[in-house]
This record gives sequence, structure tokens and C-alpha cells, in this order.
Amino acid sequence: QVQLVESGGGLVQAGGSLRLSCAHSGRTFTGYTMGWFRQAPGKEREVVAAISWGDAITDYAEPVKGRVTISRDNAKMTMYLQMNNLNPEDTADYYCAGCKGLCPAVRIGASYDYWGQGTQVTVSS
Repeated sequence: QVQLVESGGGLVQAGGSLRLSCAHSGRTFTGYTMGWFRQAPGKEREVVAAISWGDAITDYAEPVKGRVTISRDNAKMTMYLQMNNLNPEDTADYYCAGCKGLCPAVRIGASYDYWGQGTQVTVSS
């Protein structure tokens, strides 16, 4: 059974940075497309970024483009989200997700097979 565990959330002032981590505890990280999603209070869940297996092609949502970097360390079976120049609109619970095999719609939550429990990010103004 695959488990995803996020860490690195917290309280930060506007303009600050955070690095989120997502540890994958399955037998292998091979073949998993990974994504970060977030859900702010009273809002729908939305994609933040995704990264493919192998060639590590990345995809970013417009609101975060240029401010966040998604990466993965396959040897450590861990994915990261470096977030810079945070603003209060980034306040949300952040979730990592894994999609095994063919995963064409990386911006759609329903494409993913496994989810973490989430880590809270709060950005104060």
C-alpha cells in the first residue's frame, strides 16, 4: 500500500519561502507522476504543480508560475515543492498526490491514485 506523507508546512510572512516535502513509502517510486494540490478554506481543490516520472517534465498552475519549483529525488522517493515570494492567497492545505502509470490529465485530481493527509501553509500579511 502506498502512503504519501507531507511535511514542511507552517506559518510564514508574506514574501517568505517554504519547502514542502512528500515522502513516498511504497515499494517503488518508479512510474509515478506526482502532483501538488492545495485547498483553501471555502474553495475548491486546485492543482499547484505536477512532475512526471523519468524525464521529470513539470507543469505549473498560473497563480504560482515563477514562484514555485517542483522537483523529485527518485532515489529518496521524495518530491518537493519550493515556494518563494509567498502571499496570503497561498494560504491553504497542501496535498501531494501520486498517479501510477499513464497519467495524462495531471491537473485533474481525479487522475491521481494516492493522496497524502496534507500540510497546512499559512501566509500572514
